[in-house]
Amino acid sequence: MAERMSPVDAAWLQMEEPTSLMVITAVLWFDGPLDFERLVRRVEERLVARHPRFHQRAVTRGLWSTPHWEEVPAFRLEDHLRRTRLPPPGGRDALERLVGESMGTPLEPSRPLWELHLFEGYEEGCALLARVHHCIADGISLGRVLLALTDASAEEGPEREDAFEEPETPPSTWTRLWRGARKVADTTQAALKRGGELWAEPIQLMDLAVEGARGASALSRLLSLVPDPPSPFTGRLGPVKRVAWSRPVPVEQVRAIGHGTGSTVNDVMMAVVAGTLRRYMHTRGAEPRDLRAVVPVNLRSLHEPLPRTLGNRFGMVFLPLPLTLEEPVDRLWELKRRMDTLKRSPEASVVFGMLTAAGLAPAPVERAAVEVMRRKSSLVLTHVPGPRRPVYLAGARLSGMAFWVPMAGRLGLGLSLFRYAGHVTLGVAVDAGLVPEPRVLIEDFEAELEALAQAVREAARATSSS
Repeated sequence: MAERMSPVDAAWLQMEEPTSLMVITAVLWFDGPLDFERLVRRVEERLVARHPRFHQRAVTRGLWSTPHWEEVPAFRLEDHLRRTRLPPPGGRDALERLVGESMGTPLEPSRPLWELHLFEGYEEGCALLARVHHCIADGISLGRVLLALTDASAEEGPEREDAFEEPETPPSTWTRLWRGARKVADTTQAALKRGGELWAEPIQLMDLAVEGARGASALSRLLSLVPDPPSPFTGRLGPVKRVAWSRPVPVEQVRAIGHGTGSTVNDVMMAVVAGTLRRYMHTRGAEPRDLRAVVPVNLRSLHEPLPRTLGNRFGMVFLPLPLTLEEPVDRLWELKRRMDTLKRSPEASVVFGMLTAAGLAPAPVERAAVEVMRRKSSLVLTHVPGPRRPVYLAGARLSGMAFWVPMAGRLGLGLSLFRYAGHVTLGVAVDAGLVPEPRVLIEDFEAELEALAQAVREAARATSSS
């Protein structure tokens, strides 16, 4: 028997286009080989058996082609698990190329919309590529599902308890924040169906005034945003995508930068991203201009058990990145000011309501609405926490992870920050016709991080000597 897809999940299914697939992609790399048979058992026990969406396919029914979930007759796990050995030397360049190629390849629509691909012979260990359609789950939920496959040690044992990086807000505020988001969502006819707490990463929605009028005001502001200016990151998309990721950066190194300015780790990383884009534009002769990033905001607590059906529960805010400011510390201060403004905004919940409404509308209406929103931003920017301590999968230690949410609305640049075991990694996904070499952005990111650290040290010395 078919089950109707929720409006928000349907919105992501209907948003897909040949040059902009709505597939969340993650690559996990390990310091040793995986036991493939143990991996198969883990996927069967903790993924397929636990979450029905991983053995159901998306179908459309009725006069209005309404999306539904339908059980797949004779589901075969082996259709979703692939295994390949990388040719020597099996380095990062080869893996980045293969991951990029996967981003332009649609998932098979007659099957459940997910796949796992094990690449053996990657550096000294192996890598696992995961691709899951956004209609199954949002990025935070998918990250938790994938990490639920892991264990606390290399040995077979009971399932570990999740221990994610903590949000940078006191726990006592979470329930109050959730109530604020709930009332705003009610106002926009998109009340969340279950109670919970607002988990505040990457944009912490602090001190929400819970009046519905604020939701209407936020909606009006969103619709009145002027289009983003042209930049090297925007234009006609093609089917070819490319990816790259940075070396893991110690969180303590980032925290030291923030300590001197009263900024959070998230504030610092967002400022570094802004500086990265400025560097890229400047070296290509483009005048740096402020650009907006679409930043997903999780509306599900990390302490709330995931529902069996997963689904999407997140909103989005439009963060203007201060690329016109030349000095790194000035960019950090301005970025922090803009972030603090958004923390008190109901914008994320309003966008959740808009996604719900879009999922109820016919596909052409939804695409028109997405196009309106696309012109108001230039990139997708996410920041997701992972486990605080190292974890293991099928006998191998997880060394690091990069992931990318879909570049919805025909955006050509996706940036993601992932925190794991005291380190943060930047992942870059681009449309190859707009940004041919994503590795250049990684080099700019690493240079900007050092430039900001140096500028903060110099500012501290100047203050202490005055």
